[in-house]
Amino acid sequence: MANFSEVPWIAEHIELYRSDPEKAHMWDSSHLGGPGVLPTLLLTTKGRKTGEPRALPLIYGKSGDSYVVIASKGGMPNHPIWFLNLEADPACDLVVGPTATSAVARVVEGEERARIWDEMVEIYPPYTDYQKNAGDRTIPVVVLDPVD
Repeated sequence: MANFSEVPWIAEHIELYRSDPEKAHMWDSSHLGGPGVLPTLLLTTKGRKTGEPRALPLIYGKSGDSYVVIASKGGMPNHPIWFLNLEADPACDLVVGPTATSAVARVVEGEERARIWDEMVEIYPPYTDYQKNAGDRTIPVVVLDPVD
């Protein structure tokens, strides 16, 4: 499925973010078998083929003043569409709770990646299994640097 906003629970989370961003921010994943309440942001990228805005809620962490997301796609062997969109155009928009901002995405490597990966695994431990399941694909760690 190319448009994950058509998945019912994702569509519901996007709609909740638009109607009640405070509630959507700290999202309870337990009804889907997740570990409970997780911090989420709403990332909007520009479709690399369509040029249309594509919104998706993602688990996030912080690194200084920047936000961090993991391009895990649940451990699938290929990168998620939102990541491919950011590769084509790293400019994006974020909503984090009640705060909306624009950002520029960058993939981190080396020691910075290792440190941030470990911090994100503390937030969402299944990332460890996702990396095992991804095989030869190194799951990208993406930092979203806010712009004024």
